[in-house]
Amino acid sequence: MKEAEDNDTVIRGRALIAPGNRHMLLKRSGARYYVEIKNGPLVCRHCPSVDVLFRSAARYAGRNAVGVIMTGMGDDGARGMLELKEAGAYNIAQDEATCVVFGMPNEAIKRGGVDKVLPLEKIAEEVVRVCNQGFAGVNGRSPLQ
Repeated sequence: MKEAEDNDTVIRGRALIAPGNRHMLLKRSGARYYVEIKNGPLVCRHCPSVDVLFRSAARYAGRNAVGVIMTGMGDDGARGMLELKEAGAYNIAQDEATCVVFGMPNEAIKRGGVDKVLPLEKIAEEVVRVCNQGFAGVNGRSPLQ
């Protein structure tokens, strides 16, 4: 895990964390995914904003993405998660019972952007399962559709 820097490549096994007060976007060049770190206005009252990240992931990764939204206040991420789903991503939300604050996951669920709701301790297992199967059969679709 590391704080993301502009142009960091997204690689298996490494989590990139958006730096404070800057948005993180996913970009793609050929087969390479990387992040762009940008200054920008508040989005959903936040910077960094989950909506900014999810919307860029919808645009550049689409059906190759797995979106996860966990505990948090407000609705940041709900619109972006719906865009991810519409682009073919598989999305997971943390359940109410294991959330400290159910606002963000609840908004994403209410807007129809979530495929599966799971307790916190099951989320990583589901992400690994979906990635290992190459998304085949997820929501009745193939990753090549």
